[in-house]
Amino acid sequence: MSLMKTLAKVAIGVAVAKGAQSMMKGGGGGIGDMMRNVTAGTGTGQGTAGMGGDLQDMLGGLLGGSSAAGSAGGLQGGLGGLLEGLGGTQGGGGLQDMLAGLAGSAGAGGLLGALTGQAQARPQTSNASFGEVLNSAFDATPQPEIEPSADQEAAAALMLRAMIQAAKSDGKLDDAEREKLLGQLGDDVDAEEASFVQSQLQAPVDVDALVKDTPSGMESQIYAMSVMGINLDDQSEAKYLHSLAQAYGLDAQTVNGIHEQLGVPSLYT
Repeated sequence: MSLMKTLAKVAIGVAVAKGAQSMMKGGGGGIGDMMRNVTAGTGTGQGTAGMGGDLQDMLGGLLGGSSAAGSAGGLQGGLGGLLEGLGGTQGGGGLQDMLAGLAGSAGAGGLLGALTGQAQARPQTSNASFGEVLNSAFDATPQPEIEPSADQEAAAALMLRAMIQAAKSDGKLDDAEREKLLGQLGDDVDAEEASFVQSQLQAPVDVDALVKDTPSGMESQIYAMSVMGINLDDQSEAKYLHSLAQAYGLDAQTVNGIHEQLGVPSLYT
């Protein structure tokens, strides 16, 4: 498989879990808005509007597709489009430019330590953007899966690490949370990728280490994936996100904008 595919499957698991939770609670916003906003690549802040439909409808946006972003223009839609549309704190260049050389960096090298052989087999470059490759990894997309480059695999590893660490930020990882992260992996995940995920599940929560390994300009994307990994229904989770935002140098407006695009409550009033 690939870490890009693993990231897509974990994202689906998180979406399924959050969608089920939202419907059980009868709450507004949440995964319903998140799915619509991810499809468009922009936040609409529609709150409780449009919560009808089944879980498959909710998942439609996350599974990618050809929808274009409204105000951002020309995004690929889906989760990949949202990540491509998030501006980095350093400005300039797209997400793909930020990944240059990531697979060979010390931080990513540590991340990919369990995947050395597989990472080396990946092409050095790709004609497709990170967002296009990620969207192609969702099973429901009409396009064939695109092989990621080594740098794109390293970015997927970093995003997986961010999601898993955020899920553990409340100090516990119960069976339901573990199922949320791993339930969609299936049998096609290979031993190396399974080992990578397990190593991240067992690793300590370390904001400073995550920030150190994040490429300049990619702070917003990694923060967004962290938000996706939690339900934001616990004070410790809010404190974790605040610490991460502070370490990345993300201001309150930027953070709340990311939360709006994901259809989750704002972190700051």
